[in-house]
Amino acid sequence: MQFNVRPYVCGGLGRIDTVVLGKLAAAGPRVRPALQTAEAALFSSAPLPPYHRAGGSFAFSWGERRPAALDGWMTVAETYETPGLIGDGSRVTLHAGALGLVDVYYVRHGDAIYFSSLIQPLLSLVPIEIDWSAWASILQVTFPLGEVTPYQGVKRLPGSSALVFDGERLATERGLPRWLRSEPYETWTSAHEIVELLHEVYKDYDGRKLLVPVSGGYDSRLLASVARARGFDVESWTTSPDDGTDTDIAFARSITRELGISHRVITQSADAYPGDAAEVARRLEYLTPHHAWYAPFAKEVHRSGRVLVDGLAGGPLLKNFMVSGAALEATSQAERSAAVLKSLSLGAPSQPFLSEAASAWMDEAVREQFAAATSMLHGHRAELPLSVLHTRTVRGIARSAVNLVGPEASFAAPFIHPDFFDAALSVGVARKDKGRFYREVLHAANPRVAALPSTNVVKQPLLRVPLRSTAAPARAYAHRMLETVAARVPGLLSDELHMVIAGGPDALTRFSGWNDRFWIRGLVLFGLWLNDFENDLGEVSSPF
Repeated sequence: MQFNVRPYVCGGLGRIDTVVLGKLAAAGPRVRPALQTAEAALFSSAPLPPYHRAGGSFAFSWGERRPAALDGWMTVAETYETPGLIGDGSRVTLHAGALGLVDVYYVRHGDAIYFSSLIQPLLSLVPIEIDWSAWASILQVTFPLGEVTPYQGVKRLPGSSALVFDGERLATERGLPRWLRSEPYETWTSAHEIVELLHEVYKDYDGRKLLVPVSGGYDSRLLASVARARGFDVESWTTSPDDGTDTDIAFARSITRELGISHRVITQSADAYPGDAAEVARRLEYLTPHHAWYAPFAKEVHRSGRVLVDGLAGGPLLKNFMVSGAALEATSQAERSAAVLKSLSLGAPSQPFLSEAASAWMDEAVREQFAAATSMLHGHRAELPLSVLHTRTVRGIARSAVNLVGPEASFAAPFIHPDFFDAALSVGVARKDKGRFYREVLHAANPRVAALPSTNVVKQPLLRVPLRSTAAPARAYAHRMLETVAARVPGLLSDELHMVIAGGPDALTRFSGWNDRFWIRGLVLFGLWLNDFENDLGEVSSPF
């Protein structure tokens, strides 16, 4: 991992033990001091000048966008979506971004907090012990919820929160971001106004070379249409999402041809899949089974010299993505929360994969975590899309742009720019149902491109193609990892899955359905984690 556009950082606040701090600084990528006081320390892999310094006060940030001037930590977090460290002479504040896209991990050690933008260096400060609640959500929802990580001793600082040292004690502050402080009443924002706002957001990238990956969906064709209309130097690439159809590639060719954008297809190899899957899992620090398919694409982006324009958050903001009819029709908070969690969770596999005890325990653990992670959204007019944004988008989907494209290359996420975000959120969920409003937006941006086939509408594939993730090399890799799970935590798996694993790699060919594949990927990720930390974990006990 090369920290070219966003530095690796670590440090501490509170009554800092210099020995512990030195151990942390030595455990990760090479760093240099950016700030060292008795109560605050910040180290960075690249020069990190403060955006404010005067007398005893200071302010640092390390996200993609740099604050213009000193302000309250929440204002900085929600305006620039950046974490940072702020000192005003009387207290020191370590804060996350409002959504928490750029991770801040920490451990508490005595009267100090030690933090890092990577989990691995913090493991030098705490014993390595499994956090089963994190693995429950990783397996069932495909990403962790709240502040948990796979390790009991390491926590993640959630979005819109901060750790504060006032000279006497450490405390946690949680704030309401801008979009929760004032509910976005329906303002009848038009599709044309949404497109005009995108044009304004793109002005931040005037003069930059852009790469807009185009799939067959709505988000990428909207971003490509506006980039082209503004006359940017823009290229478009597409790769297989490994969904068994490659419809994205066929549709992307039509879209880019209509726009007159240079188009390239990034190819993938079934033989390389096991290496890609393991590399991505380790780079994403075992937090999600997603994105193995993205590895060859991300490596090419690193060499491109272009800013990648990512459609992050477009689905929840503009087309009710992951918001089911049951959620829209719910008449109570409990029904609404249950419906959203059901949409976010994997469906039942074709046969039981987990033991009854493990399944029951995980169901309850995930329900509790989801309720805690979304409690501040309850009753809000935009609760449904915000629930998806604050969980799946931030913890799972954003990893491709934030942790695979970055920190080697820059990415832009126009949909989370404050002006666009607020306007899109103000459009009521009823107007967005079944993609109606999004189709109006696409037509306003480019009616000819809007008329082309979309994977958001066309469900039948143009062509069936083999999956990399179920080919023979992938099956052999998956089987090795599943054997590890079966041996180390036998009570996690059902008797039926134990029998399948005993049948060898080719027994996995029976699992061809969507839900089956994602359950397998999660268990394979867990197996890799168990393998990689075999010498550190000791005996693995479970709560079920």
